[in-house]
Amino acid sequence: MRIPALVLTAALTATLPLSASAVTLAESGLRVVTTGLDGPYEITLGPDGFIWTTEKSGLRVLRIDPRTGEKHVAATITDAVHTSQDGVLGMALRLPHVFLAYTYDSDPGPALQRRTKIVRFTAVDGLLRDPVDVIAGLPGGTDHQSARLVLGPDTKLYYTIGDQGANQFSQMCQPIEAQRLPVAAEVRAKDWSAYRGKVLRLNLDGSIPADNPVLDGVRSHVYTYGHRNAQGLVFGPTGILYSSEQGPKTDDEVNVIARGKNYGWPHVAGYRDDKAYVYGNWSAAPDCADLDYSDFVIPPSVPQTTESSWQSSFVPPIRTFHTVPSSHDFTDEKCAEDEQWYICWPTVAPASLDYARGSLLMPALKDGTVHRLRLSHDGTRVSSVEPLFRTVNRYRDTAVSPDGKTVYVATDSVGQTRDADGKPTDVLANPGSILEFKLDS
Repeated sequence: MRIPALVLTAALTATLPLSASAVTLAESGLRVVTTGLDGPYEITLGPDGFIWTTEKSGLRVLRIDPRTGEKHVAATITDAVHTSQDGVLGMALRLPHVFLAYTYDSDPGPALQRRTKIVRFTAVDGLLRDPVDVIAGLPGGTDHQSARLVLGPDTKLYYTIGDQGANQFSQMCQPIEAQRLPVAAEVRAKDWSAYRGKVLRLNLDGSIPADNPVLDGVRSHVYTYGHRNAQGLVFGPTGILYSSEQGPKTDDEVNVIARGKNYGWPHVAGYRDDKAYVYGNWSAAPDCADLDYSDFVIPPSVPQTTESSWQSSFVPPIRTFHTVPSSHDFTDEKCAEDEQWYICWPTVAPASLDYARGSLLMPALKDGTVHRLRLSHDGTRVSSVEPLFRTVNRYRDTAVSPDGKTVYVATDSVGQTRDADGKPTDVLANPGSILEFKLDS
């Protein structure tokens, strides 16, 4: 039986992918700040006036002058490793301290054993010195790292870890552990393997906060669970924590993150509505090692469950990109060449999240824009969505000036996106760059 291996969620709550043609930088009001970056992942405007930038594949931290684009190397992370979605990733500033999340090899043997650590550096004269491990041994891999790191108004670190790409492609026989919570013995042994698919909350020294939630009788770093790939994380001015999360074939999500709550993955994608999503648990198939993974056909030996058959409590998103009916055709002819179907799927691949002027700013990898999500007065709902421009770029992260009027946005150095005709392309207009635009009220 031909079934979408991944499916969707509720009623159509957002417009489907953009149809407007891409435009030039001049037409879009964008200014090039700097170019030549090697996989920028995190950008944040520091109190020193510089754009602090991590390079996922360049394995560096840079300070960039937003006026001139001049780049200053603050650190080269010599023990970091990069092959795919791993590398030097999330960063949070509390100058003189800089907190950095990156992938490293945890085993001295010849095989690469990826783990992730959060390290605190001290900035001295623009250079990062005196590294101190905050926490090491966190899950690390080549897919669905998430790895957004923010400092909360409570002076705690918040950090996202994705499901590591389990249950799909080359890792289809690895179970998704987004619903698995750590047991007391794991916490005592500092075994963080259950932290996949979670948002963590840590003291600045890496210890477990005394007021973290107790889940299944255990207090750990886990703040929320049931996440797929939460690449966006930001606090609003009233203390609400928001995240953006990449969905499977549909239902990218924007969520309000609440202490101790479950966000549904992999049992639910988007809303619990049985639209275009069933959970095909490839890892539980007795013949998993002999199967060929497919995005479109689930073999009879793979257990399947609908969203409505999972009855546990969870927090639905405040917005999806996009929810479609189960009859949706996931084989758009625009993406038929080389079967790059995922580019045409009704998702935008949100890469991060920021807050500015009563709105969330959500850069996207697939549709060449930064989406502005205007929030309700209390900040708990999305009242409207506006794509601010469209160019042929993969937008990775934003940084906002203190007055909220100037936004800097980083672009990926490589990767697939949609061209001006909505077809897949890896020819990017501004690869490895930081651009600037103004945000209206």
